[in-house]
Amino acid sequence: MAEAADFQGASASPARRLLRRTGALLAGAPLLAGLLQLPAATPAGAAGQESLQAASSAGPVSVAVDSLSPSAPSEGDTVTVSGTVTNNGKQTVTGAHVDLQVGPPLETRSAIDTLAKKSDDLQGPSGEKVGGKYTEKFSALTPGVAEPFSISVPADKLDLGSDGVYQLAVALSGETAAQPWDQVLGIQRTFLPWQPAEAGTKTKTTFLWPLVSSAHMAAETGSNEQQTPVFRDDELAEEIAPGGRLDQMVSLGKGLDVTWVVDPDLLASVDAMTGSYQVRSADGSTTPGKNQEIAKHWLAELQQAVTGEEVAALPFGDPDLASLAHNGTSVTGSLSHLKEATDAAEETVDTILHVKPSTDFVWPVDGAVDPSIVKVATSAGADKVITRSDSLQDDLSYTPSAARPIGAGTTAVVADSRMSTAFHGDLTKASASTLAVQRFLAQSLTLGLQTSKQRSVVVAPQRMPSVSQAQAMAEALATLQDGNWSESQDLTAAAKAKPDPAANTKVPSASAYPSSLRKQELPRAAFEQIARTQGKLDKFRVILTRQSRVVTPFGRAMNREMSTSWRGRGIAAVGYRDGIESYLNGLIDGVKLIQKSETKLSGRSATIPVTVQNNLVQGVEHLKLRLTSKNPTRLKIGGDAYEEQPVTVNGGHAQSVKFTTSANANGRAEVVAQLYTEDGQKYGAPVTFDVKVTEVTPTVMLVIGGGVLLLVLAGFRMYTQRKRAAAREASEDDIAEADDEIDGPQSQIDTPQNPEASGVRLKEESDAGSGADGPEQPSDPSPDTEAESADPSGTGERVDR
Repeated sequence: MAEAADFQGASASPARRLLRRTGALLAGAPLLAGLLQLPAATPAGAAGQESLQAASSAGPVSVAVDSLSPSAPSEGDTVTVSGTVTNNGKQTVTGAHVDLQVGPPLETRSAIDTLAKKSDDLQGPSGEKVGGKYTEKFSALTPGVAEPFSISVPADKLDLGSDGVYQLAVALSGETAAQPWDQVLGIQRTFLPWQPAEAGTKTKTTFLWPLVSSAHMAAETGSNEQQTPVFRDDELAEEIAPGGRLDQMVSLGKGLDVTWVVDPDLLASVDAMTGSYQVRSADGSTTPGKNQEIAKHWLAELQQAVTGEEVAALPFGDPDLASLAHNGTSVTGSLSHLKEATDAAEETVDTILHVKPSTDFVWPVDGAVDPSIVKVATSAGADKVITRSDSLQDDLSYTPSAARPIGAGTTAVVADSRMSTAFHGDLTKASASTLAVQRFLAQSLTLGLQTSKQRSVVVAPQRMPSVSQAQAMAEALATLQDGNWSESQDLTAAAKAKPDPAANTKVPSASAYPSSLRKQELPRAAFEQIARTQGKLDKFRVILTRQSRVVTPFGRAMNREMSTSWRGRGIAAVGYRDGIESYLNGLIDGVKLIQKSETKLSGRSATIPVTVQNNLVQGVEHLKLRLTSKNPTRLKIGGDAYEEQPVTVNGGHAQSVKFTTSANANGRAEVVAQLYTEDGQKYGAPVTFDVKVTEVTPTVMLVIGGGVLLLVLAGFRMYTQRKRAAAREASEDDIAEADDEIDGPQSQIDTPQNPEASGVRLKEESDAGSGADGPEQPSDPSPDTEAESADPSGTGERVDR
C-alpha cells in the first residue's frame, strides 16, 4: 500500500517547476529512444503481445480513476485519487506501482478534447511524476484480478503553477517475465482545474435541468363522471419511484442553482396518478393503479425544489420542432397543434407547481437549427430559441456570450456544445463519470481564462439524462457553483445579456442540418395521420353535449404524437398514433344506425321506423337523420325523394325516428338512412335496406267494387220503397175525403148505429179504390217493409238483392 501522505512542505516556484518538468522530459528522452529499440532484442514470445499493444495504444493493465477529490482543489487542499488497476494480460506483473504524473497546463479547449480522446494512450504525454512516498506499490498483479488503489497528496506537492487546467495522469508501471524492466503498462489521464483564488471576472453560467419523459398516456379515459385516466404502461411510476430517473433528477437538482426546463405533459401525467387511475396491460385489460403515494411525494418534492427557481415550460408534449418544420408545415393544421401545446403549457405548470413559468423559450433537438426550424419555433409566440454552438458556429479565438439576435425580434440562446455534451454516453462506471466531471470543469475554467471580458454561458444537456448521467451532472455543477471562476445565472437573464458584436448571428442553411438528426425525424405521414384524426374529432365534437370530455384528452394526445421522444422509435410512434385514431373511431361508432332487414309495405301509405343507438356515456345532439328513397316514383318518403328529421339521444339510449311513406306501385324500393351533422357532413356509415311495396290487387278491387255496387243498389231500393209507401198513403187519404163528401152528416149518425155495416162498406170501398187499376197480379213484388214504416233500415240489417 502507499505510504502515508505528506501534508507538509511549501510548493516550488513556477520557474523551478518548469525547469524540473523540462529536465524530466529531457532525461527521459534517451530512455524512451532505448525502449523503442528494445523490441528487436526481446524474446520471440513477447513480439505478438507488443504488436497488439501498439495497435491498441493501450497497455496490458487498465487503470480506472474512480474518484478525484476535490475535483477543483485550492491552496491547502489534499488531493485524493482512488481507483482500480486490472491486469488484462496473460503474464503476472511484478514490481508494480501506481504513480501520479502532472503535465503542463492545457492552454486551449481543443487541447482538452484531444487529451480526452487519448486518455489511456501509452504513447501520449504523461507529465512529471510526483514520486516519493506518493506512490502505491503492489507485490504482483495477477492476470484478471483488479486491485484498488488510493493516493492522497497535498496540492502544493503537485507543483501547480498559474491558474489553468493541468493534466493529471495515473500510471501503473511494472515488469513481466517477457519484458523484465520497469515500464508503464497502463495509464489513465484526467484533468485537474486549478483556480485557488477568486477570479477577477467570473463567467455567468446557466445550467438547464430538464424534466422530460416519453408519452405514458393516450386519449383513453374511464366512462365514469371523473374520467379516470388510463395509462399505457406503468413505466412512469418506475421513473418517479425512489431511485428512479425522475426521482433522482428532482432530488439531485434540489439545492442546485439551475433553470428547470419542464415538459407540462410530465406534470399532467404524474398529477393524474395522484388519484384513481388504470393501467393498460399487454393483453389489453386494465388494472387499478397503486402508485398514488409515490406520485404525491414526487410532486411535493418538485414543488419544494422549484421554489424560488426559474422554471421554463416547453410546449405540452415537447413537440419535435425540426420534424414539424421539415415534414409537417405542408400538412394543414399541423402548426395549430404547436399553438395549442404552447397555450396549455403555462396553465398546466401554474396549476400543478404553483409557479408562473416562462413560455418564451423553445428547444429544438440537440440545439440544431435552420431557417425553417426558427420560423416554426417562433410561430406559436416564443421569441427565444435554445440552440447549440456546434450549429450556430463562431470563428473566434474565444467563446462569446450565449445570446445573440438572429432577426425578426428572435434571440438565439447558444448553448456551449462542449459543456452540453460532456455527460453523454454510458457513465455507469465510476471512472467514466469522474472523467466526465473533470472534463466539464476543465472546459469551464479554460473558457473563463480565454479573456477578461465577462460572458454568459448556457449549458443544455441531453433531454432525458440517465441516473448516472444526472449524478455526474449534479457533482460537476455543485463543484462549479462552489468554485472560484463561475457564478450562476437564470436562463432569462442569459437571454437578455448584451450580445457580443463579433458573434455569428447567421442561422445555418437547411443543407447544414445534420443528416443523422434528419433520419430520426417524424415523417410527413405522421402529420397526415394527425390531421386525419383531428378531422374526425372535429366532426365528432359537434354532436356532443359535453365536448370537453373528448376534445381535451384527444387534443393532448395529438400533442404527444409530435413529441421529440419518438426519435429513434419509429415503430412505437406508429403504434401510438394508430391507437389514438382507433380509439376515436370506436367512440364515433358508438353513435350509429341500427341495421334493418327488408321491410314490407302493404297499402298505399305506412310509417317506417329507423333506430339511432347512442352507446356513449353522454348525450348527442345536432344530428339529422335523412331517409332517402332510391326509387321515388315507386316509393316516396315524406312526399318527396327523402325526408330529414332532427335527432337527440341521451347517453346509453336508443331512439326510433319514424318516417311517413307513400307507395305508387308494387315492387322493391331501395332506401338509405344516413346521419348528418347540422353543417351537412355525413356522420357514420349509412344503413341501406329494401322496402317491398305490395299494391292493391285486381281481385281485391273487384270485391271492393262489388261491395260499393251493393251499397248503391240497396240505397236505390230503399228509395223506391219509400216512394211507394208515400203514394199509398196519399191514395187512402183521397178516398176518405170522398166518403166524407157523399155521406155528409148522416155518416156521423149511421156509424155508431151500424158499426159493422159501416166497417164492411169502408172495406169494400177501399178494396174497390185499390183495385181501380185492375186485380193484383201474382208477379207483382211484395212490399219490403211495412207500409207504415218509412225509416232507413237499422244498422246490421240484411238487405236482399
